[in-house]
Amino acid sequence: MADTREESEPLLNRARGGSGRDCPRGVPTCSNVQEGPGAMARRDLCLDQAVVLIEDAIQYRSINHRMDARSLWLHRRYYSSTSQWILSFTIFLILALAFVETPSSLTRTSDVRYRPDPWEAPCGLTEGIEALCLLVFVADVSVKSYLIGWAQFRRNPWLLAYLVVLVVSLLDWVVSLSLVCQEPLRVRRLLRPFFLMQNSSMMKKTLKCIRRSLPEMASVGLLLAVHLCLFTVFGMLLFTGEKDAGQDRERLTYFFNLPEALTTLLVLLTTANNPDVMIPVYSRNRAYAIFFIAYTLIGSLFLMNLMTAIIYNQFRGYLMMSLQTSLLRRRLGTRAAYKVLSSVTAEGEAHPERLGVKPEDFLKVLQKVQLDSDHKQAITEKLHSRSGGLLSADEFQKLFDEFDKRVIKEHPPRPQYQSPFLRNTQFVFGHHYFDYLGNLMALGNLVTICVFLVLDAHVLPKDRDDFVLGILNCIFILYYLLEMLLKVFSLGLRGYLSYPSNVFDGLLTIVLLVLEISTLAVYGFPHRGWKPAMLGLLSLWDMTRLVNVLIVFRFLRIIPSMKVCVQVRRVTALLLSQLMSLVASTILDLIKNMRAFGGILVVIYYVFAIIGISLFRGVVVAPRNSSLASDNGSAPCGSFEQLEYWPNNFDDFAAALVTLWDVMIVNNWQVFLDAFRRYAGP
Repeated sequence: MADTREESEPLLNRARGGSGRDCPRGVPTCSNVQEGPGAMARRDLCLDQAVVLIEDAIQYRSINHRMDARSLWLHRRYYSSTSQWILSFTIFLILALAFVETPSSLTRTSDVRYRPDPWEAPCGLTEGIEALCLLVFVADVSVKSYLIGWAQFRRNPWLLAYLVVLVVSLLDWVVSLSLVCQEPLRVRRLLRPFFLMQNSSMMKKTLKCIRRSLPEMASVGLLLAVHLCLFTVFGMLLFTGEKDAGQDRERLTYFFNLPEALTTLLVLLTTANNPDVMIPVYSRNRAYAIFFIAYTLIGSLFLMNLMTAIIYNQFRGYLMMSLQTSLLRRRLGTRAAYKVLSSVTAEGEAHPERLGVKPEDFLKVLQKVQLDSDHKQAITEKLHSRSGGLLSADEFQKLFDEFDKRVIKEHPPRPQYQSPFLRNTQFVFGHHYFDYLGNLMALGNLVTICVFLVLDAHVLPKDRDDFVLGILNCIFILYYLLEMLLKVFSLGLRGYLSYPSNVFDGLLTIVLLVLEISTLAVYGFPHRGWKPAMLGLLSLWDMTRLVNVLIVFRFLRIIPSMKVCVQVRRVTALLLSQLMSLVASTILDLIKNMRAFGGILVVIYYVFAIIGISLFRGVVVAPRNSSLASDNGSAPCGSFEQLEYWPNNFDDFAAALVTLWDVMIVNNWQVFLDAFRRYAGP
């Protein structure tokens, strides 16, 4: 994110629209065409500048960029939805290449005992796709550098890093082709996550916040290191193995030497090996529990929570600063747009400082702005609701407050029927109680499936009789079809499709109906002894039962939209409804706001997966192929081999991601540590 000092420069200075170094001379701008044939060109340029400035304000972008006609055209094309979609797809494509490149992840399983030889892409295939992606990134950085100018480009560390990463990637790509794709290490694979980070302003803010948190985190990390070292020394002095067998077992297993003791207590800091590490000496003398309890209290419950508190405090403060900076960018963009539009109004006036913006000019600009129709309509209605006259700066600014409001979409009007019977029918089946009945039926369908799954748990598939369940599912599917048709009748087709929940239910109903008709056509109507699974490798009836489970999502779509009423007699039920709605809306908001942190997690996983493949690829081998790997029967209890963790390895990118996930959960992560230490070396 650009520094706020950049935003304090005068609006529309020479670098943005004058005849300065970043804007070639002779280009008509909003400030150098005053009269004559160029007056219309000046007016059009001013409107285009206002369009770009408003779009910058909407997206919280910096307005430090060129403002001549050609640059404005390029700016709008670059930030169009099509261009940004192409850029996002390119980033996704170059990151996804890791699944296909050597070592390929295109196998059914990652278990070293059963994994077949994967399909490897021929040399030049993935490299060709990667070259196209790099060319898109070259075009991206070229357009960005042109739009902001060389002076701003030199002060932007992200764009400079972008250029360096591209140069290194292209050089490494040339080396790969020179060595016929047999190079031992591809440096550019480690650099690919940078393309994801530089394209997300929120990820940049998150990284900046993490960087600002490092000093305080380092102080707590130092305390953790001192805590770990002190208790390691205490442990080696306590568990010498001279008094009894329990101490000797503790020493040989967990405190044999300094590295072993450090590793043991490091794992204990995450509580992954608790209480295993304590049992040998605790079984002999309960006083030894004080050592492990004190270590866990100080390390896990105090220092680790202190680290979490520091991170939370830093992120909370930086979030407030980020919101203020984003608000400043929006206000600067709208203020600059107001200045540009007011200059159009000021032509030929004796006192231009007293003027404002003509509503018709603003409406012309608004029609060109890349904005959803709902917000455009809300701003237009707010503009028409005011009295006539020019827009002042405050009024112009208040129009953009509509961006921060959630627009409630109005559903199409319901069809009008002349018959009283049809109107009554429409009222009944258009009432929200009819939705409650549909949810109740979906719950009943799910309950019946669960009941039969429990009853048939000990019955072999070939011996199951699906007669009753088949009849019940036929009834439920017919009800779903009837419910869909009645809703279409009550709301109209457009009104029915205006609800996302109805679209979801309708698609499910159609899929269920098609599968049910196919099942009846292939297997006949359900009867006693009906066993469709015996008629083929893949039973359509099994597919129908699987799709039925999706009906449970009918409940998920109603939770956020629950309304809180004020009737006192329903206070208990409505309070529960309110709490459910609050929890559901909070979860949805968390998912939306965690995208930046999810992106950081993707970057960390990607980098560590590539490093893990470089370090540990092929070190875990099947038991029959190595003397290091013992059979399951002779392996120690709780070891990598005894737990059969063979699918967890770094032999390909997909397996590396799953292994890193298992390690991040910290449950039994010491098993992976021990295994890779034995297979790859200490």
